[in-house]
Amino acid sequence: MSEKNKQYRANFVLDLRGQSGTVESIVEHLKTELGAIQAEVTHVEDHGSKEFVRVTDKSYTAGNYVSIDFRSPPEAPAALHERLRLNKTVNRVIVTALP
Repeated sequence: MSEKNKQYRANFVLDLRGQSGTVESIVEHLKTELGAIQAEVTHVEDHGSKEFVRVTDKSYTAGNYVSIDFRSPPEAPAALHERLRLNKTVNRVIVTALP
């Protein structure tokens, strides 16, 4: 990896309604997606299922939260958003740079 790589944390809210896979298999898929954008996964943390404070859809009141830390080039967060844009399993993704 290049020295221009930065450290990032991606926080995912997963929508598991109608999914046959487990959280672990979905996390493995996310790690594969990160690898496709030249990211090196450094840490994964499953925060479990949590209720939403504000519910916009009465049939979707809780989501499974997962954090993944990774090192990648600066253009990788935008590429990750684009790759996951149509993925119905990922309800939300927020990528922040770490110091």
